[in-house]
Amino acid sequence: LKLKSQMSCNIPRQVAGCYKTLHKQKKAKWQKVEFSPSSMTFSYKRDFVIDEDTVKITTINGRKPYSILNYDYAKQYFDGSWKYQASKVVKHKDGDYYFHLCVEKEIPDKQITNASTFMGIDVGMNYLAVASTTDRKCSFFAGGEIKNLRNHYKSMRKRLQSKGTLSAKRMLKHISGKEKRLMRDVNHTISKKIVKFAVEKGVSVIGLEDLSGIRDSTLPKVSKKRRHNHSSWAFRQLQTFIEYKAREAGIITHYVDPSYTSQTCIRCNHISKNNRNRLSFRCEKCGYENNADLIGAMNIEHKTRDYRYILESQGCMSATRTNA
Repeated sequence: LKLKSQMSCNIPRQVAGCYKTLHKQKKAKWQKVEFSPSSMTFSYKRDFVIDEDTVKITTINGRKPYSILNYDYAKQYFDGSWKYQASKVVKHKDGDYYFHLCVEKEIPDKQITNASTFMGIDVGMNYLAVASTTDRKCSFFAGGEIKNLRNHYKSMRKRLQSKGTLSAKRMLKHISGKEKRLMRDVNHTISKKIVKFAVEKGVSVIGLEDLSGIRDSTLPKVSKKRRHNHSSWAFRQLQTFIEYKAREAGIITHYVDPSYTSQTCIRCNHISKNNRNRLSFRCEKCGYENNADLIGAMNIEHKTRDYRYILESQGCMSATRTNA
C-alpha cells in the first residue's frame, strides 16, 4: 500500500482502540468490528498540523495543505485556548472528503461563594425537557416533532426487517445512523437553549435527575406500544450536553435522586402515584393542579437546594436564604 510509517502505526492502534471501547461497553465478549473505507483517523502533529487557516494532512504522496472553509466561524477554535485531538477525514455522500477536526478545552471549576437561584430539569417523553427555577420561572422544550420522526423510522425498520434482503439490511444500518445523528443534533439544540435560559435567569446550580438504572426500573410499566421510544430515548446524552455547556457558562450541575419527583405535591408535599395522570397533576389531598412534567422539574429544583448546604458545610460559601 506504500503507507507512511506513521500511517502504518495508526492502523493497529485504531483497531485496538475500537475493541477496547467495545469491551468497556460490555456489549459482547467478542464481536467483529467493521471499518468503513470512506474514513480515516489522523493524529495531531503526527498526521496533521494546523497553520492559521490551513490544515496540512499527511498522505501517501506527502503532506498536503487544505484551506479551512468558513474560517470566520472557525476562528474561535484557533485562539490558542483549544487543544486539537485525533481527527477524521470522512467521505460524504456528495463524493467530497471532509476533515472533522476534534477540539478539547479545559474549563476550570467555578468556585461558588453565593447561590440563591437553582434550576431543576425534568427530562422525559412528553417534553424532552422542562426547566423550573427557584423563583418559579419555567420553560418547556417540546419533543413532539422528534417523537413523530422516530416513530416513522420505527415503522420503516419493521417493514425492512420483514424483507430480510441485503439491500434492506443496508437501509436499516443507514436509518440507524441517521436517527442517532438526528437525536444528537436535537439534544445539542435543546441543551444550548436550556443553558441560555439558566444564564438569563441568573441560575448558579442546575439540578438533574440521576437516571442510573431508570430504564430497567420503569420499562415494565411502559406499554408495549411506547416501549421502543422509552428504551431508546437519549436521556443521558441530553444531560451530558447540558452539563458541559453549563460548565462552560460557569454554572454547576448537581444530580439528585428522582424518586417521587413526579408524585409529590409542590404545595402540601403529599406523595401519591394517584396525583399524576399522564400530562396532568392534581393533588388528591389539597387539589393543587399543574402540568405533571413541570411538577417534576419543581421538585428536582427543590432537591437541588440541598447542594447549597453541602457547600456551606464544606466552607465553600456563606449561608444564604432561598425562598420556598
